[in-house]
Amino acid sequence: MPNIKSAIKRVKTNDARRAHNATIKSAMRTAIKKFEALAVNKDVENAKAAFADASKKIDKAAQRGIIHKNAAARFKSRLAKKLNSLSA
Repeated sequence: MPNIKSAIKRVKTNDARRAHNATIKSAMRTAIKKFEALAVNKDVENAKAAFADASKKIDKAAQRGIIHKNAAARFKSRLAKKLNSLSA
């Protein structure tokens, strides 16, 4: 445990940020799973809405530095590929 006042504050802010980032990442993963479940059931209309929601959450996570921008692009690309295979 740190003794210096600024180090104590830093530990607190790190804990708060980690918790906040975890909620954003968890929401992103949930949105992706929701889309994939709809894709498996071939529910095209709801899958399109879920894709839009998942894309938005992936972009927000990348924007905030929670995931890398290339990882975000990869996630979105894979989801789009699944959505296009449903529509075809």
